Amino acid sequence: MNRNLTLFLLLGGVGTGWGSTQVLGKWATSTGYQPFGLIFWQFVIATLVLGGIALARGRSFQITAPAIRFAVVIAIIGTIIPNFTFYWAITRLPAGSMSIIIAAVPMMAFPIALVLGMDRFSFARLAGLCAGLMGVALIALPEASLPTAAMVAALPIALLGPLFYAFESNFVAWHGTAGLGAIEAMALSSAFGAVLTLPLTLGMGQWINPFVSFGLAEWSLVATAIVHALAYATYVWIAGVAGAVFAAQTAYIVTGSGIIWAMVLLGERYSGWVWAALGAMMIGVLLVQPRNADGVEATSDAGETPPV
Repeated sequence: MNRNLTLFLLLGGVGTGWGSTQVLGKWATSTGYQPFGLIFWQFVIATLVLGGIALARGRSFQITAPAIRFAVVIAIIGTIIPNFTFYWAITRLPAGSMSIIIAAVPMMAFPIALVLGMDRFSFARLAGLCAGLMGVALIALPEASLPTAAMVAALPIALLGPLFYAFESNFVAWHGTAGLGAIEAMALSSAFGAVLTLPLTLGMGQWINPFVSFGLAEWSLVATAIVHALAYATYVWIAGVAGAVFAAQTAYIVTGSGIIWAMVLLGERYSGWVWAALGAMMIGVLLVQPRNADGVEATSDAGETPPV
């Protein structure tokens, strides 16, 4: 299959899967479960799923100092912080609005890549950044955009997730995956993430015992963990092969599919301001993406290509 077509198909699958996690997150927090408890079990399930896949494929884990550093950094900036802000914000904001906010990832990834010398400035991309900021403003400023004015206070916390995803994508494109394949890298990261999160979960009284009862919230947690694990590993592979900004286009698909999931499964409906915010954000994503002759960003020196 053509390399570029494969990349775009994988990008579509990752975005659609991740889009569903907005709704799954709503369901997972519906019984009052707190962020660190959810994140801990997400790490555990991801470790089992990805570790099982790696072992079934006969892949070995290279537990080297660079691999450990990579795993710890990715666990913190790629899951613990953004997922904490996600679970906190999803209980306070509509799932559709959260899907629009996640589209800020490429807008945030571009200036970071620019500062690191991994990308080039252009006025079109500057216009894309401005359009993205306008999209956020259209959600935050008009009184009619969100169901209640109090929800606006949750937006700054919700925006921290995209910021750290942007950090993560540039980190992977810059440093690579320490010689690990994408599946092995994310399995190791999830294992270290579980170790890091357990004391926080217990210390803050957010422990979840999923074996007491198993209903919609618990199934949603399992589904979120599996989708996140597989999508995240694929995302890391895409970032390493095609570059951080191309990988960040996942947010474009996450946004569209997330809104559709929320409308179909949660019955959410949105004001004209929210649809205008969506349009501005999508224009921003379109403008901020670099293009070459093949429509895919040039591959950066992100280390060896990890197999999916």
